[in-house]
Amino acid sequence: MYIEIDFNSEEAFYIQLRNQIIIGIATNQYREGDTLPSVRQLADSVGINMHTVNKAYTVLKQEGFIRLDRRKGAVIALDVNKLRALEELKGHLRVVLARAVCKGVTEEEALKTVHEIFMEMC
Repeated sequence: MYIEIDFNSEEAFYIQLRNQIIIGIATNQYREGDTLPSVRQLADSVGINMHTVNKAYTVLKQEGFIRLDRRKGAVIALDVNKLRALEELKGHLRVVLARAVCKGVTEEEALKTVHEIFMEMC
């Protein structure tokens, strides 16, 4: 597992970790049933506190990306509720697109960018 934390970023470490794991799932780097490193292993390899990794894993569990197994640890287990995922997507995109519009991004540019990112995931 390759995770890189930007220690100069204003984004919280647990969010960076969460986002990279989600992108890894979307790009098939991690698949359903794969086991993630233990909290201690990941914290040591990335150079962050174990509580930070634990928080990222907790958020991923709440969001339906992993399940926590006492014997196996964190396991990729996707919640396939597509309607909920689409509603979450709309909520996030609404804010991102509003910010883009305020910066002068056109609909064509936004759609092209979304398409490019989507193709990276498939």
